[in-house]
Amino acid sequence: MLEPPIVSPCVSICALNDDDVCTGCFRTIEEIRGWSYLGAEQKRYVLLLCNERSGKK
Repeated sequence: MLEPPIVSPCVSICALNDDDVCTGCFRTIEEIRGWSYLGAEQKRYVLLLCNERSGKK
């Protein structure tokens, strides 16, 4: 069975902080650039990192 695609966490608030992390989706610039090339497991890992960066539990 096919899994549904993992949607980008972009919320159209594109501004990088001093650490080059987007203040909208909490991805690094490298993660943003590479999103379309990542596999599902890699995307899930990036989403986990975004959640940690956001301070949400």
